[in-house]
Amino acid sequence: MLSVWLLIVAVGSALVLVLYGVHLDRIVRGKFEGQRWALPARVWARPLELYTGRRLSPDQFESELKRLNYRAIEGPRTQGQYQRLGNRFLVWTRPFRFWDAAEPERHLQIDFADNQVTTLIDADGGPDPALVRLDAMLIASIYPTHNEDRVLVRHQDLPELLVKTLMAVEDRNFYRHWGVDPKGILRAAVSNMQAGAVVEGASTLTQQLVKNFYLSADRTFERKIKEAYMAFLLELRYGKDEILEAYANEIYLGQDGSRGIHGFGLVSQFLFNLPLTELDAAKTALLVGMVQAPSNLDPRRHPEAATTRRNLVLDLMVRDGVISATDAARAKRTPLGIQDGGGRPAGYYPDFISLVRRQLQRDYRDEDLRSEGLNIFTTLDPLVQAAVETALPTRLAALEKQHGMKAGSLETAAVVTSVEQGEVLAIAGGRQPGYAGFNRALDSVRSIGSLVKPPIYLTALSQPERYTLTSSIADSPVSLPDGNKRWEPKNYDHRVYGSVQLQSALARSLNLATVNLGLSLGVKNVVETLYKMGAQRRIRVVPSVLLGAVSMSPLEVAQVYQTIAAGGYRAPLRGIREVVDAQGQPLNRYPLAIEAVVDPKAAYLTTWAMQRVVTDGTAKWLGDQLPKGLTMAGKTGTTDEKRDSWYAGFSGDKVAVVWVGRDDYKPMGLAGGTGALRVWGEFMLALDNEPLPNIPPDGVVLADACGGTGVPYIGESAKSAARCGGSGGESRSGSGSRASSSAASNTPAPAAAPEPAPEPRAPEPPPKPAPSENHFMSDFFGR
Repeated sequence: MLSVWLLIVAVGSALVLVLYGVHLDRIVRGKFEGQRWALPARVWARPLELYTGRRLSPDQFESELKRLNYRAIEGPRTQGQYQRLGNRFLVWTRPFRFWDAAEPERHLQIDFADNQVTTLIDADGGPDPALVRLDAMLIASIYPTHNEDRVLVRHQDLPELLVKTLMAVEDRNFYRHWGVDPKGILRAAVSNMQAGAVVEGASTLTQQLVKNFYLSADRTFERKIKEAYMAFLLELRYGKDEILEAYANEIYLGQDGSRGIHGFGLVSQFLFNLPLTELDAAKTALLVGMVQAPSNLDPRRHPEAATTRRNLVLDLMVRDGVISATDAARAKRTPLGIQDGGGRPAGYYPDFISLVRRQLQRDYRDEDLRSEGLNIFTTLDPLVQAAVETALPTRLAALEKQHGMKAGSLETAAVVTSVEQGEVLAIAGGRQPGYAGFNRALDSVRSIGSLVKPPIYLTALSQPERYTLTSSIADSPVSLPDGNKRWEPKNYDHRVYGSVQLQSALARSLNLATVNLGLSLGVKNVVETLYKMGAQRRIRVVPSVLLGAVSMSPLEVAQVYQTIAAGGYRAPLRGIREVVDAQGQPLNRYPLAIEAVVDPKAAYLTTWAMQRVVTDGTAKWLGDQLPKGLTMAGKTGTTDEKRDSWYAGFSGDKVAVVWVGRDDYKPMGLAGGTGALRVWGEFMLALDNEPLPNIPPDGVVLADACGGTGVPYIGESAKSAARCGGSGGESRSGSGSRASSSAASNTPAPAAAPEPAPEPRAPEPPPKPAPSENHFMSDFFGR
């Protein structure tokens, strides 16, 4: 009878064990075959592209290498190393997977002369590349809600040195056991007793993975039994290489504030600022040694304990033939090599990241950004951003000192974009780089003053049958009813110039000429031009619009001026180039969406007139600084009582907008030409710029007329220009017919007047907190 009961108990126990195993197996497979980890989204800057003829100084190139954590070493032998020999660099680049292709590692020789790349060759004698992209710089991470961070490493990318060291220290029979290793437990106990310390672990790598992946850290007998059972099931289901890969990515190895450091791929960057593939024996031993107790062996907080543990691991590596005794002795003499800032973004760009987040939130759920391991490739150019961040505080401090202002009283914002693609290259939301506060570039909406004038003149030049650059327009008094009073704008110097050429009126920023021109065109038509060029906010159709009663953020102004710079083709400004998933597959595309919105011929004439602003007008200071052969165009802007100082301008390849003012809206005494222009020039002149294109589009002819040489005209309008003055631009009241020509003066134009300001109006309220991101997107991105 007893034997029967024993049999029943045995069968029942076996059945329970089997059913429990089925339950555990479901848990093992559920997580191991699903999404194993919630991976952070990584945000990358645009890579530095190298090609023969690229304008780039040797110092700029070396600064970029340092930002990417390349190490200066004599005779580079592996990726991530370089040597500088005067103007020659020997560089071993890192491989990197971009959204469109994988860039291989390369051993390059790069020569510079006259601040450009003159030689780009394969240092190993292979085919010389036409173009090379350095690995992209990490600028932000969007972490999972539980703040785990890891850099996934595939099994084939695990260094052999790391794998062998793990086997020697943690699990010598890994490839021979079934999840639990009784012999290993006994051997570890003997080794630990002989050493008088814990030098080997008793748990297998599979058991450690189960503990980290599925279970709590409770030290109970029940948990150990469960751990062993699940380790056995894991070994039954999956191969050794797959288990090892999961272990290498899951193991907890430290803490960075609230961010948990998991996996060897991330801890290598966190401690050494190096990829896992670039670690030597000493660094590898340190990482493997930390597995035992990451907190107590943290090399930053406990360097002595970490060094002792590292040296014990080096001895085990010698014992198992992983390295020689000589190599171990050399490794023991090396410092730990810990670097600050590792495993974090290489730069801190909160203003730019704010734009990226707003664009991402149109297309992705927040939980996707925090769990899917997306790679977000942005348009940020570190070289341009560095120039902006250097210039802003330097020039503002100089302006404050020069004009007797209190130090720190001025604020600023700047945006730099590419001309053709509308890519945002740099953003500064204030004078202090990296300050994650109020982002003035995106959220400070201020009156734009005379920056509104180029769209007015563009509207006129889009009607070549009425207006040319040499048309005569009236700079005469204006008086319009404005409620119980009259609106009577004035020129900045309170002078009246009578009849002036259209191009001269823009260059000298004459208020009266501009108002008369705008009224002739129709304020509604001017507002429509602004909308076509990219303005999104509601604009009141009132005459004061003609002198800048329009409020925009610097980013919105950049959109308007990008359209002029691109010859009438609007490319919506974007901060993202591409988004790919954790496997490198493209997701939402951010294609270049260019739309022809204004006549390219009129845009060319407007740009030509804006060049006169730089050479002869209110921005002549900039013209005097330009090196020979470099041409730029732009416009200064000042609001009433000099509360806002603006400059918006462009070269052949870059558009930049700068605002300077005070957050409390008080006057600060700087016009566009004496404030924002100086900040603009500080960084734009430090960058490599292409000159403006000098080939006119089809339909534009150059003529010598009215004292000007090579003035552009659209089609047949050049014939009327021969009479000087062209069309007067004055329409008959209530008629759409063309007005008769009025003679333009042939006398030399007066000297450039100081930058004018619109007529006084009620001060704007103090700055408000930044609007919600959804509100901003609705305003700016058109949602």
